[in-house]
Amino acid sequence: MSIISVTDNAADHIRDMMAKNDKAIGFRLGTNTQGCNGLSYTIDYVVNALEDDEIVETGGVKIFVARTDLLHLMGTRIDWEDSMFSTGFSFTNPNESGRCGCGESFTV
Repeated sequence: MSIISVTDNAADHIRDMMAKNDKAIGFRLGTNTQGCNGLSYTIDYVVNALEDDEIVETGGVKIFVARTDLLHLMGTRIDWEDSMFSTGFSFTNPNESGRCGCGESFTV
């Protein structure tokens, strides 16, 4: 099992976003305590790597994950969804044991 995987569609969108921020060296995938189920996904630009980062190069992009988030994110697949109801990154995480009804937060 890879740490993180990125679909071609998601990688294309990450590269497009990176082109708009000349200081960014990659994207950080993380979790935040939020919502009715406890955790939500975060994704942000990385300008400086942190000492405890795991760096995954996949699909031509660099994804940074703090070691403290690895337990929750190991095996997660990042995709880009563009539908009538939602546009943005979507996450398929084999560690999820539950998700709230609105899809904003998850439980491990």
